[in-house]
Amino acid sequence: MTEEPTSETLETPEAGEQPIKQRKNGLYPGVSDELAENMKSGWADTELRDLEPIEQAPYTARRRAALSARFPGERLVVPAGNLRTRSNDTEYDFRASTEYAYLTGDQTHDGVLVLEPAGAEGHTATVYLLPRSNRENGEFWLDGQGELWVGRRHSLTEAERLLGVPARDVRELADELRAATGPVRIVRGHDAGLEAALTDKVTAERDEELRVFLSEQRLVKDEFEIGQLQAAVDSTVRGFEDVVKVLDKAEATSERYIEGTFFLRARVEGNAVGYGSICASGPHATTLHWVRNDGPVRSGDLLLLDAGVETTTLYTADVTRTMPVSGRFTPLQRKIYDAVYEAQEAGIAAVRPGAKYLDFHEAAQRVLATRLVEWGLVEGPVERVLELGLQRRWTLHGTGHMLGMDVHDCAAARREAYAEGTLEPGMCLTVEPGLYFQADDLTVPEEYRGIGVRIEDDILVTEDGNRNLSAALPRTADDVEAWMARLAAERSAGS
Repeated sequence: MTEEPTSETLETPEAGEQPIKQRKNGLYPGVSDELAENMKSGWADTELRDLEPIEQAPYTARRRAALSARFPGERLVVPAGNLRTRSNDTEYDFRASTEYAYLTGDQTHDGVLVLEPAGAEGHTATVYLLPRSNRENGEFWLDGQGELWVGRRHSLTEAERLLGVPARDVRELADELRAATGPVRIVRGHDAGLEAALTDKVTAERDEELRVFLSEQRLVKDEFEIGQLQAAVDSTVRGFEDVVKVLDKAEATSERYIEGTFFLRARVEGNAVGYGSICASGPHATTLHWVRNDGPVRSGDLLLLDAGVETTTLYTADVTRTMPVSGRFTPLQRKIYDAVYEAQEAGIAAVRPGAKYLDFHEAAQRVLATRLVEWGLVEGPVERVLELGLQRRWTLHGTGHMLGMDVHDCAAARREAYAEGTLEPGMCLTVEPGLYFQADDLTVPEEYRGIGVRIEDDILVTEDGNRNLSAALPRTADDVEAWMARLAAERSAGS
């Protein structure tokens, strides 16, 4: 990786001397006046003048209108967030805050949406962004975030055309907020500088109300969001097929081959993965969030793959399949798998408009508790097991969660609006029961130990029931085996 540039303090007509971050051990001692002057000129006009609004612009406008109606007369500040240091002078890949991207469609670091009170008109929205890199003071080629180092960014005029919102220079915003009067709220946790500028104007309680509202606003997805979720799932299905086709290579290496294979699909067709992929083979499948992905992949074991592609607009899928590495379940693996499948079927059947959110969880847990009693792993009756939660030793987690721009979407919503709420058309949730028998669990027969099974699909609540967005991936044990055999044959034919 090329080192960031040596930087100098150069004169800028607008604001006097502007220091550009200096590299301590840069290889050039300085910038001559002749070179500085040379770099200012001879560049073509690259302004983009034929831009059309982004696809989600009309949707983000409606979302802002709903936000405006909820907090009349108050200034609302929604930051995208800043770059975070990974090591020394390198940064983590930037991912805009969900709230900011949801309300603007923009994903650039340091961006901020501000809704200013406008009387009877509600609010005036402005997006504050970094403008094009300054060529007069040399920022564009001397600063580590200059355009010659990290790429061109949109001008403010271009951003206005794309987003459908007036754009201003974000470097002026902190001073404006310090001088502002009247009630103000900010989405916390993304921009410490802006929070400091507002420290005497905001309260944690009022800011939390803003965060909660924005979380609950995302419970019901609009048409654009549903399309993006389906696109994320479709790419994820292809990613799962990619993995099955290279299981022989994973056996020769490790779970990391599976992780890398799926990630390739996510980067080619989307933004990235929506969360750390869980590529858990053998006893690792009993660890719910196994993301180390450094273990062996062995024939005879099960592979639990929990992964999701995130689209370029930041909507993620979340799908899990458990498959035999050899392509064939053992009798015991099949028995456990069939129980989880039966539980998932019961859970999916309970997803419909007007149903309680918890219904699908309770339906799935009842099936699993029943099977655990039948197998003699826990003393019945089933009602006692459920009342005391005894099945949780092996089921461990809830049966699902809301899905959207965050893999665990709407997490700040009030309990009465989410877990104790009612399902509505447009909600999207996962249904993902599982059974996990730890390798050191002495309460189960030895042959159960080290087996983990989860099946997860992304379910959209519709007007008349539900739609399984990930139905293209097989779920029954027979269908999984047939699917794997077909992909293995394709692999052999292509080799």
